[in-house]
Amino acid sequence: MNQPFQTAYETSGELTTVRHRVLRNTYWLLALSMVPTVLGAWIGVQMKFSFMSGSPFIGFLIFMAIAFGFFYVIERTKNSAIGVAVLLAFTFFMGLMLSRLIGHILNFSNGASLIMTAFGGTAIVFATMASIATTSKRDFSGLSSWLFAGMIVILLAAVANIFLQMSVLSIVISAIAVVIFSAFILFDVQRIINGGETNYISATLSIYLNIYNVFTNLLALLGIFGGERD
Repeated sequence: MNQPFQTAYETSGELTTVRHRVLRNTYWLLALSMVPTVLGAWIGVQMKFSFMSGSPFIGFLIFMAIAFGFFYVIERTKNSAIGVAVLLAFTFFMGLMLSRLIGHILNFSNGASLIMTAFGGTAIVFATMASIATTSKRDFSGLSSWLFAGMIVILLAAVANIFLQMSVLSIVISAIAVVIFSAFILFDVQRIINGGETNYISATLSIYLNIYNVFTNLLALLGIFGGERD
């Protein structure tokens, strides 16, 4: 008579174990992904890496093509060790792309301090959002359509600003991006906890992109408002 209840309990326990394992593996791979990101950024700064700086729009299109190429390959290989290698190669590429902003910030006399502040702020955002996603009983899945719409608005505004070159619009874009991608961390972590994402490589990619965007936009804002010249 108790067999159905016992089976249901065991199934529930197994699902919880799987979800916790996915989350744990995601966090480990996320931490590992920061190594090639930092390495790529360091190499980029040393080499004064500049990705199509003379043609920002063409550079943007090429960047998007390369990024989506990585997304496609990661999706195809996410169930094997090759997927981890491709993901780490992608994070190295993103580090290279980050190097131009890092180099710009380092031109300020307090550049290193701004970078550490942005890093600390991003860590606090991640810890806060991940904690809320883990402990809150509220379902944040309803944010999906709003977050997607916000991301599209940010993307379109960023493309428009390639031509407009408006500093005020840059500030607005960065401020909104910090909020949107912070909320994405909350959404994506809870999606793992609720079983909506069962592959830790895909989960790592999503959360990595959220953290990357929070950091870069927060650093851009700190550079605008807190950068000091000698």
